[in-house]
Amino acid sequence: MNYLAGFDIGGTKIAITLARLYNGTIELQKKRQLATPKGLPWQSSLELIANTFLEMLSESSLSLKDFQGIGISCGGPLDSKSGTILCPPNLPGWTNVPVTEYFSSLFHIPCFLQNDADACALAEWKFGAGRHTENMVFLTFGTGFGAGLILNGKLYSGASNLAGELGHCRAPQARIGSYAPVGYGKAGSFEGFCSGGGIAELGRSMVLERFQQGLSTSFCPNLTDLPGLTAKTIGKAAEAGDPVAQEIYRLSGLCLGSALSVLVDLLNPEKIVIGSIYARCTQLLRQPALQVLEQEALARNREACQIVPAMLGESLGDVAALTVALSGNAQAFSIKIPGQPAI
Repeated sequence: MNYLAGFDIGGTKIAITLARLYNGTIELQKKRQLATPKGLPWQSSLELIANTFLEMLSESSLSLKDFQGIGISCGGPLDSKSGTILCPPNLPGWTNVPVTEYFSSLFHIPCFLQNDADACALAEWKFGAGRHTENMVFLTFGTGFGAGLILNGKLYSGASNLAGELGHCRAPQARIGSYAPVGYGKAGSFEGFCSGGGIAELGRSMVLERFQQGLSTSFCPNLTDLPGLTAKTIGKAAEAGDPVAQEIYRLSGLCLGSALSVLVDLLNPEKIVIGSIYARCTQLLRQPALQVLEQEALARNREACQIVPAMLGESLGDVAALTVALSGNAQAFSIKIPGQPAI
């Protein structure tokens, strides 16, 4: 029983990772990534994960008896104590899904569930940019926007196991000009501005206005391209110097700065670690975010806090799910990611 499995379930993709525990190190061994099925019942998605996991074991000459735990990381809201996915906005139809019961009864392996923001917070705290801190916040900035809270050296989950749902809060500037993108079911929420879907929605609104004024953009030259506009497309155009794309990211950065200000003054953390889109587009988002933070947060709190991109990069989701699999294991580990030195 010297292996772990991690299932990272997202709104757009699912990643399954196998890792070996060896001499105090978690060695990532094998990974398979799948598109999250759309329009199917959640049972079909869990069956797909289970079948893929079993295929990976067969390919690696492993058996279920080799595994001491499975960690599941998924966007909230969810109840990690009961192992139930409640109703994530980015997983339509996934309501009251008994995900740990499903896999533990199928595989006879202990299974643990954690909100993706909390799982990433634990991963970055133990192995990444948050090491050696007592008070740290991790912000997802991908399909959704949420906070994982490490307070006084422990993960803080709250009375209902739903602490950190920052994306559901409405931004102070809920409307920028005529724009109030929807995120987490609420127009003008932080998730509406600070997520992949939010940036894409903001971009579509701004580009549509330009089309109606007889103008176009380099990254969306035709009206028929509008529905397919993504945060990635806009980000590449911004990095290439397109002023409209840069303005879209600037507006997102301003709202991110508002979120940072709330966290800095409310929780007084040593570090705020930000993943996904921020980690990839730091140069586009950092300056406007820090501009608002400078204006809004208490100087003493602001000076005590570093704002940094996630250190684990594209492996963060994998390491996060594996960190959840370690629930109940008090042993300290380092992490070995293929192609990188042990952390």
